[in-house]
Amino acid sequence: MSSAVEFSICVPMHNESGNAEGLITEIAAALDGRSYEMVIVDDASTDDTRAVLVGLKEKFPALRVLSHRGNAGQSRALRTAIQNARGRVIGTLDGDGQNDPADLPDLYRALTRADAPEGLKMVMGRRASRKDTAWKKFGSRFANNFRKRLLKDDCDDSGCGIKVMTREAFLSLPYFDHMHRYMPALMNAEGYTVEFMDVNHRERGAGVSKYNNFGRLWAAVSDLRGVMWLIKRRRNPGGTDEL
Repeated sequence: MSSAVEFSICVPMHNESGNAEGLITEIAAALDGRSYEMVIVDDASTDDTRAVLVGLKEKFPALRVLSHRGNAGQSRALRTAIQNARGRVIGTLDGDGQNDPADLPDLYRALTRADAPEGLKMVMGRRASRKDTAWKKFGSRFANNFRKRLLKDDCDDSGCGIKVMTREAFLSLPYFDHMHRYMPALMNAEGYTVEFMDVNHRERGAGVSKYNNFGRLWAAVSDLRGVMWLIKRRRNPGGTDEL
């Protein structure tokens, strides 16, 4: 791990060639003057996302590009990025450009402030004014309310991709497909504290969404059962002391 890197921004991308350059440019502007890196994982895109990313490396020295040989989904791409990150603190964004990189410094300050609660390991964005279709927002509200009642994670917006957390805490969580939607509950189960902060949200600039309401609902039924089982089977020692 390089001590020179303060903050690693990890972004999964799949078929986002039209959004890649703009998002990377915005991240660089938001973190100008900091010691940071951008770790972008191309999840086996079928467009020219990979070529666009590689072409940006000379312009942005902080940019690192990793590529999956086969498509493995958003959670796996995010995990790959964080496994390869050098910073102790991780920031995540969706690759579609709807999250605003300008929110990253505020989330970072909230996580690392001197008076942070003991055990605070993640500060997650909450989209104050979503720029999505009415149908998509309805589906998200329904799914969030259902999940929140079952998992009791106090999370009103599990689909928000912008988060800041410690790398160590993330890597302690169990991995499974779609786990990025259950991170507050998984963090809580591990004994960590999570806070939420209102953030900006933008319309998608290019490309198409990778999700729809029915696809999410079908996966969520199985995922929720699995997450509830994982939480029930966790045993927390309350800390470790070296003797």
